[in-house]
Amino acid sequence: MNEVAHSGAKGDVSAQKQGFFARIVAFFQQVIAEFQKVQRPTRSELWSMFLTVVSFLIVVMVFVTLLDLLFSQVIFWIFG
Repeated sequence: MNEVAHSGAKGDVSAQKQGFFARIVAFFQQVIAEFQKVQRPTRSELWSMFLTVVSFLIVVMVFVTLLDLLFSQVIFWIFG
C-alpha cells in the first residue's frame, strides 16, 4: 500500500489528537475557505446559462408531449 492510501486508511493523526470542538472549528474554517474559492458567474454568463436551461426544458416538454399524443392515439386505436 502506498503512503497516500495508507495514511487515508487510518485517518489523519493530527485530527485524532484534536479535541471534538477543535475538529468542529477546523471543519467550519475549511468550509469558509472553500466558499471563498467559489467563482460566481457574471450577469451575462448567468443569463446565458438560464436561457440554455429554459431552451432544453422546452425541447424536452415538446418531446414528451409528442410521445404522450402518440401513445394515447395508439392506446385509443388498440382498445377503441
